[in-house]
Parts: sequence; structure tokens; C-alpha cells
Amino acid sequence: MTVAVEENVRLILARDSLTGLSVGDALGARCVRPEQLDDGELPDPVWEWTDDSEMACSIVAMLAARGAIDRDELATAFAERCTPQRGYGAGALRVLSMIRAGTPWATAASTAFHGQGSCGNGAAMRIAPLGAYFADSARRAAAEAVAASEITHAHPEGIAGGVAVAVAASFAARARLGGRRPTPRELLTAVVDTLDAELGAAGAVRHGLRRAYTLVGQPADAVARELGNGSAVTAQDTVPFTIWVAATFLDDYPQAIRTCVAAGGDTDTTAAITGGIVAAYTGVATPGGVPATWVEAREPLPEWVS
Repeated sequence: MTVAVEENVRLILARDSLTGLSVGDALGARCVRPEQLDDGELPDPVWEWTDDSEMACSIVAMLAARGAIDRDELATAFAERCTPQRGYGAGALRVLSMIRAGTPWATAASTAFHGQGSCGNGAAMRIAPLGAYFADSARRAAAEAVAASEITHAHPEGIAGGVAVAVAASFAARARLGGRRPTPRELLTAVVDTLDAELGAAGAVRHGLRRAYTLVGQPADAVARELGNGSAVTAQDTVPFTIWVAATFLDDYPQAIRTCVAAGGDTDTTAAITGGIVAAYTGVATPGGVPATWVEAREPLPEWVS
């Protein structure tokens, strides 16, 4: 389905998603207990964001400037803006260091994991604002997500993870514009159908998302045990659960983040992915949206993203 979306609206959706992503990232990185995530029991500020948000900021800045992904330019931005102490993994640092030294991004990405390419969750963690920006077309969101993912993730599962999250955010943002809250199964179906159409039906990420569809309505802790909570830091161990959480709590950002934190594992990344999708639907400082107090506690984003 394609709808017309004005450029200023695209940017509002993308920036709301970025806020949800970065707040979830920063809060998830604090290793808090779920019961702390009530007003009055929050961790003391400032909540520092991680590599998830730093890379997402580069994507939003590029969309604001160009309206599309230029892989060469984005690869350079990722490499030059990389702050190692933000929590980048060793593999990501190696790839970005190669790009910064002049190695073409495709060559650098293909060297990861002994030539297999990375199937990590790094593409998925940064991509939700791109999906929100392309609320008018899930297929365009998928195509641009491939471009933004393959810069660092040459493995098909790493790319599939990025595409799945982008499509989920695109669907969530389009639902916001349409004024109707989709059911969890509707959102999951939209993601799986687009993945199948654009990337083919095979793959562990696609299998996990189909499994997530069957787990709608089940307790979150049981779902995390079944799908994974990001502990393995792979797309297949992270993306199905985060999209299940987003689909289940699409109109309740605080509860979505609490669910990710309660599941344990790679909580900054699961909360970033889920937060980016949910905020594309709820917005910021709205009923069910990203609480203003949480945004105020988060470390400010870089000036250049504005």
C-alpha cells in the first residue's frame, strides 16, 4: 500500500522514532529493574545513549538532507562519527576503522566473521527512523533499509533484521497517520509478507517472525525464552522478539520498554529497536508515547542531527 506523505511529516515521524529509539537505548543501557521505570523511580540522569543512537542519528541526518540513503556517504558518516566508548562491538569497530582508512565499505563489511559478513543486530538497532520516514511505502522502506544495512552487515540475516525493523516502523507510522491501531498479528503479518516479497521466504529472521505470530498473547518472558532476547547479539536472536514486543505494546511506549528491560539480554538494543518502532506510532509526550520526563533525562542528541 502507498500513501502520500509530505516531507515535513516524514521528518516528524523519523524524529519521533529517533527519540523513542534513543531514549530506549539510553535507559536500556542503565541496567535498571523494570519496577524502576515508573515516574519517581527512574534512574538519575543523565542517561547516556550508545552506538545504537549514534548510528541512527547519521541515518536521520542523511534523510533530512537527501531524502534517501547514499551508501558511500553514509558509510563515511558512520566511520567518522564513530565514538568507540559508545559501546561499539569489536567487529563493528574493525569494519568502521577499515572504512575510515579508505577501504570500500563493501569490502570492509565482507571481511567480518571470516568472510561471512556480520549477522549481528547492529543494522536493526539503528534503522527504525528510516522506516518511519518511509511511512508511505513498505517496499521503499525495505529497499532503503537494505542500502543502510549492507554498509556494515554483509550477511543475509543481518540485512533481513534491518529490513524487518524498518518495515515494522513504516507500518507503525502509516497506522499513526491513518488513526487506527493495528492488531499485533496485523503488524507481524505486514512485516513477514514484505520480507517474503523483497528477500524471499527463507531465513532465520523470517522463521522467528513467523513464530512470533503464533506467540501473540503469550507472556513476554515465555516469548523471550522462545525467540531470544538479544543475548547472542544476532539479528535472528533479537529482531523477532523486539517486533513482537512492539506489536503487542504499540500504543504504550513505557510498557514496551519495561518489557524489553524485564527480558534481560542486550537491553539497550532491544529497547532501542522496540522504542523506535513504537514511537513511530505513538509520538512523543502524548498519551502512551515517550514520556517527556524520560526525554529530559536522556543525554541530548548531537547538534548535527538537527
